[in-house]
Amino acid sequence: MSTYINSIGTALPAFSTEQGRIADFMVRHLKLNSDEEKDLRILYRASGIQNRYSVLEDFGKSLNGQSFFKEDVQFPTAKPRMDVYQKNALKLAATAAENAIASADVEKLEISHLITISCTGMYAPGLDIELIEQLGLKTSTKRTSINFMGCYASFNGLKMADQILRADPDSSVLMVCVELCSIHLQEKKDDENLLANAIFGDGAAAIVLNAFPGGKSLKVENFYSDLALSGKKEMGWYIGDTGFEMKLSPKVPDVIKDGIEELTKNLLNHIDLDLSDIDFFAIHPGGKRILDVIEEKLMISKEQNKFARDILRSFGNMSSPTVLFVIKSIMDQVNSTDDGKHLLSFAFGPGLTLESAVLQVKCDA
Repeated sequence: MSTYINSIGTALPAFSTEQGRIADFMVRHLKLNSDEEKDLRILYRASGIQNRYSVLEDFGKSLNGQSFFKEDVQFPTAKPRMDVYQKNALKLAATAAENAIASADVEKLEISHLITISCTGMYAPGLDIELIEQLGLKTSTKRTSINFMGCYASFNGLKMADQILRADPDSSVLMVCVELCSIHLQEKKDDENLLANAIFGDGAAAIVLNAFPGGKSLKVENFYSDLALSGKKEMGWYIGDTGFEMKLSPKVPDVIKDGIEELTKNLLNHIDLDLSDIDFFAIHPGGKRILDVIEEKLMISKEQNKFARDILRSFGNMSSPTVLFVIKSIMDQVNSTDDGKHLLSFAFGPGLTLESAVLQVKCDA
């Protein structure tokens, strides 16, 4: 039996802010001097991002007002950040899930398994239980939570769904990713924090998977995962007294560059394909330079990689949902003439983890 992604739904929070205005906010709140401000604005202009979303209105405001991150006041500790997460994550996740279910050939009460994914907040009873109640799913729905894995976590969710459907083809799986990266802004001015603050945003994505194709779907062909342990110290995600703390080294793209060819070769060899057989690329836009080095090493053009670049430009890096936004943008544009074409997808995260998958377009006549 095979696994098919039959629909993808996405959701964004209410507050959308241009990258330049977010830079203004950072200059004020991090109290940057003139040289630091100049470097930060160069970083923001070079990010490849025009706009990001947040559940907080802070980043687009000219004055502090009643903002979460108040000027001249100590940054929030972990608890108020988790309160913001608990207040906002469910609504965003449920909207994405409703959008996915509405596009799928499945009723809510037919969903047998729920996989929830997040690395930016945790509580119990958690998002999985609240989604069952909010969406009106069966209380007997089997639940799996994937937490704290970062940007590549949706691949672990896809692999879990694939295992479920191969074991029980009558199942229907709903997978939901939601991340509120913006609530974890830290009051630090080192290069790693400035880089993280420049690229991450909030968002949610959900997919419905079955063991049968819908009118337009993506068949799971193969997965391959590896670790570049030389980059273990270059990316991390830790729980601190003032929220979750990101370690994101500028060396990450170099680690990915060194490992991407071997990763791609190992993935494609298992299904007797090579890179010339790939028609679409869905690369997690972890940052502009990550996209640059992958294009260079795999010799693919910016036009071929336009879906990832468009998502980065419009939303930034939303962690785990981001690659699903890219896949959805491809899925939205394919038609019957694309039936049988192959899609290659990557995502990366702490470890340094390198995840990859091949999906095949299926369009019923």
